[in-house]
Amino acid sequence: MRTLTAGSVIGILGGGQLGRMTAMAAARLGFPCHVFCQSDDEPAVAVCAAHTLGAWSDTEALTCFAKAVDVVTLEWENVPLAALDAVAAHTALFPSATVLRIAQDRGLEKRFACEVGVGTADFVIVHSVDELEKALESFPRPAILKSTRMGYDGRGQVKITDGMAAGDAWAQMGGEEGILEAFVAFDKEISVIVARREDGASVAFPAVENMHRNHILFETQAPALIDPALAQEATDIAQRMAAHLHVVGLLTVELFILKTPNEKGQSVLMNEIAPRPHNSGHWTIDACLCSQFEMLVRAIAGLPLLEAMPHSKAVMRNILGEDLGRCPAYVADPTAALHLYGKKEPRDGRKMGHVTFLKGAW
Repeated sequence: MRTLTAGSVIGILGGGQLGRMTAMAAARLGFPCHVFCQSDDEPAVAVCAAHTLGAWSDTEALTCFAKAVDVVTLEWENVPLAALDAVAAHTALFPSATVLRIAQDRGLEKRFACEVGVGTADFVIVHSVDELEKALESFPRPAILKSTRMGYDGRGQVKITDGMAAGDAWAQMGGEEGILEAFVAFDKEISVIVARREDGASVAFPAVENMHRNHILFETQAPALIDPALAQEATDIAQRMAAHLHVVGLLTVELFILKTPNEKGQSVLMNEIAPRPHNSGHWTIDACLCSQFEMLVRAIAGLPLLEAMPHSKAVMRNILGEDLGRCPAYVADPTAALHLYGKKEPRDGRKMGHVTFLKGAW
């Protein structure tokens, strides 16, 4: 396992807020960052030592970028595989394209979970309206139809209720391939973030509870108010998936805690994975000695992974475009840590920042 020394350059694919916060954590450890993105007004550009502008299809720009850095990570798991291959031909890429191939496809993601003994909602892959209509014959409604690729924050996702035609659901999904999932009667949605190095050393942040509004994360509560045995089971699932995927960097696993065990006796089911920093981990910046972003830098640089133990309980809330008027109150609140991402164009539903409220000793 190679260990980077201070002054080594970390490349980041994607210029959004996750790249910005990764670059800020890297700077603390003496690593300048070079971001590859599509526009020079993206949030990460303002805090990186260098940036390369180019399309994901621009192999020449990707090659120049890869040759200018010592290791590459990413802030968005849907970077095209061809772009990842272009980068990996010239420098180390963490996580690998193998991990991302699975994370980019909800069908492969669910199959992988089943292969390693992790429970999921019942599902079937469908490629047409006819296949969806046939699958719905054996799925009780409501059911959830998702595009297998490129869906996030509720995009490409449809709740199929009684009376909804398969054709209407397929059109709303908007993809070429879908995954039909049984509706899960869950009590809570939680997530666990695991950091893992190339040599297999790993640590996991405590399970947190997530609340959504309009399919966008509204609030994360740390810790999750669940039975300690369920929290440990969720952590074990996340650690197992990270190990089987050979993740280097971070793996976030989103999970459902069921109201009652299912027919298989399972109380914890995997929903989705993300091999990158995650919105539900932003609280770690202010409530932990080592944030999710610093853990990512440590993992890909081969540095020791510190204990992922918080010093404070916390509640993190996203700040959307329509919420910016609340920021003066957050600035005046001694329990609040405000983080704005430097985005120039506020829009309703757009993540402009977040605020973390510290809630006393852990």
